[in-house]
Amino acid sequence: MRRRLVKDVIKGQSVLTLPPEATVGEAARRMKASKVGSVIVVAGGGVTGIFTERDALFRVLAAGLDPEATPLAKVMTGSVTTVAADSTLLDALHLMHEGEFRHVPVLQGGVPIGIVSIRDALGNELEDFRHELQRKEELTEIVG
Repeated sequence: MRRRLVKDVIKGQSVLTLPPEATVGEAARRMKASKVGSVIVVAGGGVTGIFTERDALFRVLAAGLDPEATPLAKVMTGSVTTVAADSTLLDALHLMHEGEFRHVPVLQGGVPIGIVSIRDALGNELEDFRHELQRKEELTEIVG
């Protein structure tokens, strides 16, 4: 079976980026308009964070913060795991599973070119990943 590369999965995707001082309200409106679930936060030519729909729910709404007054820098995930464009989708899935997150910024030459999400795995890679996890669990039980 052919393994899809991340760059092929995000082909044609336009990356949504905002600066850390942008507000949550602005990010939400841009995410809605772009029909995406996350924004890459950039400053000084590099990725400084990621803001997702889950961040909006848990870190803003549930915390009682004002979306129009709250900057992304205050509620984004600042320690961002990224994936190279030439990585496989299966590699990206492993990162998401291990890190317990659903979105991974894709970089090419240090520049964000898109985001791969768990939704992108709704196909053969997801089934391969499930089998691989099952094998890992079986080996763990054997090795003990």
